[in-house]
Amino acid sequence: MSFNINRINPNQTQIFFHDGRFETLTNEELEEFLLQMGLNEVNESLEQNVTD
Repeated sequence: MSFNINRINPNQTQIFFHDGRFETLTNEELEEFLLQMGLNEVNESLEQNVTD
């Protein structure tokens, strides 16, 4: 499944799927989503980019 992540504010992120769907997730929901996708390393780098 392909998707793009876009941080829209400090506690919300939009995930755009390549099939046209999108979801707005809180930080907790995003962490759970990334764990389900097997991408917990991406979450750590995303948080670093947001705080820099």
